Amino acid sequence: MAEPKKQLHIAMFPWLAFGHLLPSLELAKLIARRKGHRISFISTPRNIERLPKIPPNVAPLITLVKLPLPHVDNMPENAESTMDLPEQYVMPYLMKAHDGLQEPLSRFLETSSPDWIIHDFSPYWLPPIAARLGILQAFFYVSSASSLCFAGPPTKLPLSTSSETTNEPDPSTRTELEDFLVPPKWIPFPTKIAYRRFQVKKMFDMNAGKNDSGDTDLFVRFNTMYSATDVLAVKTCMEVEAEWLNLLGELLRIPVAPVGLLPPSPQEDRDRKDSTWDTISDWLDKKEKGSVVYVALGSEVRLSQENFNELALGLEQSRLPFFWAIRNLSADGNGDSIKLPAGFEERTKGRGIVWTGWAPQSKILGHESVGGIVTHCGWGSVTEALRLGRALIMLPFIVEQGLIARFLEEKQAGVEIPRNEEDGAFTRDSVAQTLRLAMKDAKGQIIRDKAKEMTTVIGNMELQHRYVDKFVELLENHRK
Repeated sequence: MAEPKKQLHIAMFPWLAFGHLLPSLELAKLIARRKGHRISFISTPRNIERLPKIPPNVAPLITLVKLPLPHVDNMPENAESTMDLPEQYVMPYLMKAHDGLQEPLSRFLETSSPDWIIHDFSPYWLPPIAARLGILQAFFYVSSASSLCFAGPPTKLPLSTSSETTNEPDPSTRTELEDFLVPPKWIPFPTKIAYRRFQVKKMFDMNAGKNDSGDTDLFVRFNTMYSATDVLAVKTCMEVEAEWLNLLGELLRIPVAPVGLLPPSPQEDRDRKDSTWDTISDWLDKKEKGSVVYVALGSEVRLSQENFNELALGLEQSRLPFFWAIRNLSADGNGDSIKLPAGFEERTKGRGIVWTGWAPQSKILGHESVGGIVTHCGWGSVTEALRLGRALIMLPFIVEQGLIARFLEEKQAGVEIPRNEEDGAFTRDSVAQTLRLAMKDAKGQIIRDKAKEMTTVIGNMELQHRYVDKFVELLENHRK
């Protein structure tokens, strides 16, 4: 008889963004429920308080560990996640505050002795601590395998010998803006996945701004964690990204484990009570099947007043029903207040609704009247929409979102709103035309069909969960 597997103790330490916290929590619940291992889920007090309630069937196996976030200058009061920040340029200060968790995390790991720590890109100081304590490391990358392939393998360290590395791809050779506008040389198959000029310019600007905070560069953090980990876990599956996962396996010298797309459990979502849903569902019930555009650009995107106006007027011009979820109308990227165009709500009354504050996204996307989503192309949002067969109208803004948009256009599951290549501006006309193409026009039928096809893979919960089983078996069997 096979020897029974010992119960593992797994610490999880995600980055301070809900696009990282929520998939990490979903993974924690599945590891506990399907394999019976013990989880310590580590974050800051406000973030843990804002997480969904742990289901009773796994609650005894998941301990929520609160580590207070140290205050640093230039950070808003009580800010503990990216959604609490007024703009992207404050991000280095959040990373600096996150570095202040080194001491308390180290003490926790010393006293609790986990077998593994599943970490994110930021804590570049963690590898020596884990090595000293004999804790194995898994880097959980919460986005697409294709975007990680674009980044390439960990950059060679200066002490690497040329005889070992001559024929290996080296991302550090990309130093000019133009280098990021084409697929890198280490991708051996045809693809159009690359950044647009305005996206690279923004990344270069953000990187230049980091120097003011005294923060360790994002690239250094990512590269350190990527280089030091024992296993790379990626939030994807072979059915969606087979060639990219295979390429990652060739580029890296460690096991690469897809953990599935981790869609939220439909049953848990149905069971979650929220007072706003009755109001929203009453409004959606009055609309034709597949007619409504859901507009949600995530918690981190801060539109300028000009872009905000063009999006609003494009929605109006499209003549389509819409539900626009805006978490915060009070600030743009510069901390100034933003306003809807004069008369917009009166002119679209009955056809569209602007919902400020939190909105139950899974339930809205799951309503039969919703046919598509205007999305910033966060990997979690697009996979959630495709699980339900919703067409994607794509408006990416930061980090890998542009690469995800290119990937999904190659899959024909979505269409990107045309932008000015230099500054990323878009017009109300381009918004309206793209909306109608994705939602109504005969030429856009392929987009709607491809989006619906994706439900057979992403919506197959047992298929997705089997990836978690295989990942956990890798953790159970892995040795240094």
